[in-house]
Amino acid sequence: MKITVANPIYDSVFKFMMEDERIARTVLSALLKKEVLTVEMRRHEHPNVTRDNLSMFRIDFAAKVRESDGSERLILIELQKTWLNTETLRFRRYLAAQYNAEENMLKEEEQRCYAMPMVAVYLLGHRVGDIEEPVVYVNHKAFDYDGREVANCDTDPFINSLTHDSIIVQIPLLHGKINNRLDKVLSVFDQTLVADKNQHVINLDGKLYEDDPDMMHLLHRLGLATMNADLRQEMNDEDEYFSAIEDRDTLLMEAKAKLSDLDAQLSDANAQLSDVNSQLSDVNSQLSDANAQIRSMAQAMYHNGVSLEVIAQSMNCRIDDLKALLGLS
Repeated sequence: MKITVANPIYDSVFKFMMEDERIARTVLSALLKKEVLTVEMRRHEHPNVTRDNLSMFRIDFAAKVRESDGSERLILIELQKTWLNTETLRFRRYLAAQYNAEENMLKEEEQRCYAMPMVAVYLLGHRVGDIEEPVVYVNHKAFDYDGREVANCDTDPFINSLTHDSIIVQIPLLHGKINNRLDKVLSVFDQTLVADKNQHVINLDGKLYEDDPDMMHLLHRLGLATMNADLRQEMNDEDEYFSAIEDRDTLLMEAKAKLSDLDAQLSDANAQLSDVNSQLSDVNSQLSDANAQIRSMAQAMYHNGVSLEVIAQSMNCRIDDLKALLGLS
């Protein structure tokens, strides 16, 4: 059974999907590999979408999760999604803003205040270097001087205030393989399943999800998105925006290529000019040597009593030029 749903790679569809609390818990539980008991979308002090050099969609969640030992804790989840190759500095600036936000602080006894433990999730529409794994977990650990791991540091509020874990998802490496819970959840982002004539929708095999109520709920909401006129228009707007970005990038690449060719031509011209200058220098050196020999011959003839008229005639030059050569007034 084929199911056609809206493509959540689009910011508008992704936001529509994640605004559903049940779906947010489903997605975040799969990513964190922990049960998310409750989740709340935080208010935004920073724009979700920047329409300048790239698209970067951001959602902040406060989630209560159950740890492996059965304990519960509140964490902050920074979920950032981008289509294009992204400047790392933009991610860092956003994380820095969240570290400084008062609403992300937890107060304990004696008025001590710690930052809420944070997990940064990156859904990337591009690859990261040569990493072949579609999902990468980067977890902070603490070690002593001898390289031994220090126990219980992952629960210390001071350390958790200064460090955070990261989850990196490379969407281009999602190729329809479902081996675990996370694969099933992320399969809705698999761009190899995009419809041939309409990149706004993805065609999924319904049999893979029919025994999973949470995933069927997610697919139902993505199905509703295909019938939402506002969302369809927003997807069209995103297509136009990225088309303009691609056109601009193409022009920049062509301009850089032309500039590179001009630089190469200028380099060749400079090399040729350098050769010409070197040849002129050799000619000048040869002329200087020839003049020195002529002057030496004229001086020898003059000191041997040969008249200036005879010397000038033999050298085929004027008397005045011969005097100048010999330094005579």
